[in-house]
Amino acid sequence: MNTDIVVIGGGAIGASVAYFVKLLDPDTEVTVVERDPTYELASTPRASGGVRRQFHLPENIELSNYSIPFFEEFPETMAVDGVPAEIGFKKNGYLFIVPPSDRDNLKRNFETQQEMGCRVNWLEPDGLKERWPSMNVEDLGCAVHSPDDGWLDPHSVLTGFRNKARSLGVTFLSDEVVGLTREGSSVTSATLKSGRRVGAAHFVNAAGAWAKDICAMLDISVPIEPLRRYEHYFESQDPIEPLPYLKDTQRLAFRPEGKGYSGGVPTLEEPRGYNFKADLTYFENAVWPALAHRFPQFERTKCTSTMPGLYDQNDFDGNVIIGPGADGLGNFHMLAGFSGHGLMHAPGTGRAMAELLVKGSYQTIDLTRLGWQRLLDGTPLREQGII
Repeated sequence: MNTDIVVIGGGAIGASVAYFVKLLDPDTEVTVVERDPTYELASTPRASGGVRRQFHLPENIELSNYSIPFFEEFPETMAVDGVPAEIGFKKNGYLFIVPPSDRDNLKRNFETQQEMGCRVNWLEPDGLKERWPSMNVEDLGCAVHSPDDGWLDPHSVLTGFRNKARSLGVTFLSDEVVGLTREGSSVTSATLKSGRRVGAAHFVNAAGAWAKDICAMLDISVPIEPLRRYEHYFESQDPIEPLPYLKDTQRLAFRPEGKGYSGGVPTLEEPRGYNFKADLTYFENAVWPALAHRFPQFERTKCTSTMPGLYDQNDFDGNVIIGPGADGLGNFHMLAGFSGHGLMHAPGTGRAMAELLVKGSYQTIDLTRLGWQRLLDGTPLREQGII
């Protein structure tokens, strides 16, 4: 079979690309190949669902400035046959807290965010304590609160994008890409596990944590590795005032969820690999001490579930790789390596990729610096806002 665009990977990223292509050019034929339509091991449903503007790279801030308002309008925009695509978006804010040693770094990020139109509030420790009296602020230097940020339900976002794209004529194949055929500087077809071959003008690698396996089919090495991280659900035995999504420099990150909280302490020291086993001691050893230090109410807490999931960790610089250029290929496009920010930037990067495919260049947000060229140049573009 032949199509115009093959998107490899039908998670939130791949489905977003498909949706925006059809939005820009309804006549373009888009085929999304997803090997597991149940999404049992997919990263999107296992994500924390946080969406924030608190970054330092202008590109990441712009992506959030585009994506978060898009999520606010998501139920209506993604409605099919008049049925809203609810995603449970809670605009309860984000809070970055840092020790005195990181004060200057946070201040620079804060000023950049302000310059780019973000509503962010600077808080000294006294202000933090006044706003969230349960918090231990003795070792903190300052904080930044972004009240327009928050979190949403990842699986509902995926379902919404997928259903809308399908309603616009996108074909979703329940199959697996097992080979790619190259002729010169172009990929000409994908071989599927079912034995079918799909020819296309463009191919998009949106396979997330499995993106390196797709690249390997073309003998391309890419610094994207699967990185296991846990999403824990836990409850406090003692009451705490309503909290925003909280992040600190020790990588503690958690938010309210139902009667309790969802989050964890992801570590870059985790061995890379496709590991979905849950270490049930990790919460007690790594997460609980961090929680109890910050909020005494967590001295008595219990973890009731631990869900492992995979980041598509870009070990080069922690940011997405977007666009063509891998091994000189002009029609093989990367859209992976988000390193934990894929869901929140799915609308912005999905539109950006669609613009590349349909218009030939970025129209809304210039993501040129996040392209393949930086790998060739050996110039990482690290995000200083991830603390």
